[in-house]
Amino acid sequence: MAISIDACAAQHQGDRKEQQDRVAILAHATKRGVALAVVADGMGGHTGGALAAEQVIHTAKTNLNHFSPADESPKCMLENSMREAHTMIKASRFMNEKDPHSTAVMLLLQPGRMTWSHCGDSRLYRFRGNRAVERTVDHSYVEHLIASGRITPEQALTHPNRNVLLTSLGGREDPRFDYGETDDLAAGDAFLLCSDGLWAYFDDLELARIISGNSARQASEMLIDMARHRAKGAADNVSLAIIKLNEASPPEKPTPTPTPGFVPRSTR
Repeated sequence: MAISIDACAAQHQGDRKEQQDRVAILAHATKRGVALAVVADGMGGHTGGALAAEQVIHTAKTNLNHFSPADESPKCMLENSMREAHTMIKASRFMNEKDPHSTAVMLLLQPGRMTWSHCGDSRLYRFRGNRAVERTVDHSYVEHLIASGRITPEQALTHPNRNVLLTSLGGREDPRFDYGETDDLAAGDAFLLCSDGLWAYFDDLELARIISGNSARQASEMLIDMARHRAKGAADNVSLAIIKLNEASPPEKPTPTPTPGFVPRSTR
């Protein structure tokens, strides 16, 4: 079965004074069918966070265009992108006297294969139809509390330290990365990458239903509008990328060209 891709990247400044998120869906410069979706949520005061997130996108694009599937593993490419962004963000601290950081989540698309990595609390969700299959686990204090059984996922939503991260790009310590991969792909699958300005307002099932029932662009518009409404005037920056796998329509057969001078006749 042939599969086509429906993709959209979108963002909104929300009710903040500045957009410090960055999002992109990047095509490989020469490799057909290879692309990279990236969401980065910058932190670090006025302009500092935006510069950090911009560095994540820039580094990811450079590494993607140098990525050769025959010579480099997807995991290695993603790790190099993260580590190089981390180094560049740290270096910028000495040049602009700010304290820039960024989260990052990346999804590498190859024919028949998806590989992803994340650092911080920007997430990747994987859906199959109306069902959530998996999502990344945030590198955050509340996720640590959930894993140790000290609080429930419901309590995490309102925990006073819910925004505290255990790792990020540009921090003083080496960042932590986690990876995932699948070659079990089918029409009806979808992937969502997003910052916490989106996922904080939805459960997994609701995300799955909205993305399954709409085009990538329509779902993006709906999710942003709903997140802003639910934030009640205190919306964070919102960024997301949606990748949907659809069954490709068979190519139309060309209409035959009549032979000059030939008049078709009906037969009985």
